[in-house]
Amino acid sequence: MARAKAKKENAIIRYLRDTRTELRKVHWPTRQETMRLTQIVLTVTVGMAIFLWLMDVLFSWWLSGVLKSDPWRIGLSVVVLVISVVVGVVSGRRGE
Repeated sequence: MARAKAKKENAIIRYLRDTRTELRKVHWPTRQETMRLTQIVLTVTVGMAIFLWLMDVLFSWWLSGVLKSDPWRIGLSVVVLVISVVVGVVSGRRGE
């Protein structure tokens, strides 16, 4: 008696079938949801780009002054450092 071999399903066909099944389960956003979320992403992206640009300009200005031994910019950096330490200590004590 010859035993019939069970035919193996092609892996690619199985993958495509499973993918199609999963995509049917997805909740796709409406056009309004997509537009609103896109606006949020663009707004945050532009806002962060402007913030990072301003930080780059500020740090470049500050560092160039420190490297040129400008006492005003060195003093400003010391003041900012002291304020940062004080804020860190005070906020750390509030968490206790």
